[in-house]
Amino acid sequence: MTQLTKSWPVRVYYEDTDHAGMVYYANYLKFMERARSEFLRSAGLELDHIHTDFGVMFAVTEANIRYHTPALFNDLLIIESSIVTLRGARIIFKQHIFRQDSHKLLTAAEIHLACINQKSKVSRIPAPVYAVLKKHL
Repeated sequence: MTQLTKSWPVRVYYEDTDHAGMVYYANYLKFMERARSEFLRSAGLELDHIHTDFGVMFAVTEANIRYHTPALFNDLLIIESSIVTLRGARIIFKQHIFRQDSHKLLTAAEIHLACINQKSKVSRIPAPVYAVLKKHL
């Protein structure tokens, strides 16, 4: 078993910034969401297939974020994602956002996800999905 830390690049566009040219705080959540999706894809899991095949999806239940330094317009960022906890119906990701050129830490987060069914009820992570994720814990 090897822990997978997936790096995903993102460029900061004008639309990502506030009037001061810094990334608007909520947009870091969007960047991290995309990076988690890419993490799952690199592990061989597609969110739409999980939903179609097993009738479940993942919902964020908690987001703990620490903003260290702002990202700026046109920065190239690297989002690193790894799973730190996998239990029953819960996945916890650690995610870090760095400026690519300096590898300076900009944002650190712990994101909690719950597996839910189509009625929004907590549901165990399907065994085949769990098995894939466990390989990368």
